[in-house]
Amino acid sequence: MRLTVFSVSALLVVSLLERVSGLQTIVGKYGETVEVPCNKGNAKAEDIFITKWKYTKADSSTGDLLVKSGGQNAIASSDVDYLGRVNLTKDLSLRIAQAKLSDQKIFTCMVVIGTDIFEYPVQVKIEKAPSAPTITNQATKMEMGKLTTLGECSTKDANPAANIIWLKNNIPLVADEKVIKLTTDVQTDKTTGLLSTFSKLEYAAVKEDLNAKFACAVQHKSLASDLVSAPVTFVINYPTEKVSLQVISADPIKEGDNVTLKCKADGNPPPSSYSFHIKGKKVKIENSDMYTLTSVTRASTGEYKCSLVDNDTIANSANITVMYLDINMTRGKIVKHLDESFEATSTVNAAGVPQVSWSKNNAKLNAPPKFDKLKYSDSGVYECVVSMAGIVRKASFELIVQGAPVINKLTKRRSNDGNFKVLSCEAEGSPKPTVQWSINGTNATETPYVEGRITHRITIIPTVNLTVNCTVYNDLGQASKSLDVSTLFEEVTMDKREDSSDQTRVAVGVVIGVILAAVAIGLIYWIYMKRTRQGTWKTGEKEDGTLEESKKLEENQSQKAEV
Repeated sequence: MRLTVFSVSALLVVSLLERVSGLQTIVGKYGETVEVPCNKGNAKAEDIFITKWKYTKADSSTGDLLVKSGGQNAIASSDVDYLGRVNLTKDLSLRIAQAKLSDQKIFTCMVVIGTDIFEYPVQVKIEKAPSAPTITNQATKMEMGKLTTLGECSTKDANPAANIIWLKNNIPLVADEKVIKLTTDVQTDKTTGLLSTFSKLEYAAVKEDLNAKFACAVQHKSLASDLVSAPVTFVINYPTEKVSLQVISADPIKEGDNVTLKCKADGNPPPSSYSFHIKGKKVKIENSDMYTLTSVTRASTGEYKCSLVDNDTIANSANITVMYLDINMTRGKIVKHLDESFEATSTVNAAGVPQVSWSKNNAKLNAPPKFDKLKYSDSGVYECVVSMAGIVRKASFELIVQGAPVINKLTKRRSNDGNFKVLSCEAEGSPKPTVQWSINGTNATETPYVEGRITHRITIIPTVNLTVNCTVYNDLGQASKSLDVSTLFEEVTMDKREDSSDQTRVAVGVVIGVILAAVAIGLIYWIYMKRTRQGTWKTGEKEDGTLEESKKLEENQSQKAEV
């Protein structure tokens, strides 16, 4: 027999001995499918005669959803709220599609097993995660110390309602109604029933909040972590309490440099104009915070100050030291005479302790030039280099040592082939001496003029014996020397005589050497024989041989000795 929904209801009203189990709660996600178990999933479909799902309405009345008898298909009620949204699973669980907030109610699974009837109520709750928070109506600027609406944070379409907290530099703000004031409002969507939360932050800013980052975060039970808005910063206005003066320039500051003074205030917004105090003179600069000193000098050294235009007491100062370096020394050409004394001096005027170095003809000197007696070799270009703190000054002079010329050496020699005579005149003097010979010559050459010395050479072929003069002169005087020069023929004859005399002396030396050698040999032989004869005599012994033999022996030895 097939039971209708109404007959089952009547049966239940009359004969049901209710056995109600403890209330179970499940949470479903908004818009998703929610599955409500019957008897916590412990009911066996083959043992159940009739299964019915119903729900409790707001007025405590009940509404039917569907009923299933034995192995037959479930029959759904005509409830418009659930039309097409509910069905049963194999284990008799109620499946509700597209969950709504209106699905938050108690659903009851009623089963008939044999002659017993059981009810298993389940509380269903629907949760909806809120949207990401956003900050709107934010302030464009804030007055320091004044409670001002910083902005409004909102998060929408949640269930239950989301909680909003405010953060400053990631640290939660706690309302104290003086510096921090929070106002929260929750609104319900008339169509969906979802909840939107709004929070307004009123804040009294301090100077340190100038670069602070404010954000709002959402806390909700359905979220694994909080949602945080994009951080925002605010312009905070506060008056200037102090200024600072910055000197912008190369270090160190040297004469001729440009120096910029920059005045900076701690107020917000900063002043657009400043007063610069330059050497006792007050200069107002509008729409700028800088003042430039061009081509500073040592007179620019001193204290400089900047201040607010309308308040000279809010000021700051800085000292500027301009480095300078002067060198005073004789320049150009310095002419001195030979054997005079000379000492180079220089006067340095500097802002500090400089380094001084000297050089002569680009070669470094260990000390400033100082001479007790000048020589021609002391002539040259002397340079003094003074440096300090990146400043370099140079000064130079040319020292010229002058003297009347002298002839150091006058010589003659034959050329290598013996056909000429080469005359050399070595002179010394400054300015450069001019060399003049008393005889004309050929192949005239002159060595480079170095350190006051010069050598002049000529080639001649003398046909007669003569005396040659060498004369040297400059603006300061002259000197002359003479030299006897013989003909080439006479020098050849003299050379031969000298060669013959030399050969005779050699021959005599050889003869004398031979005689001395012979005498030495004879003397040595005589000593030897004498020692031999003395050695043949023995004391107390009788001679062997006759008297005649002994005399002959002595004569023979005597002859040998004479030879």
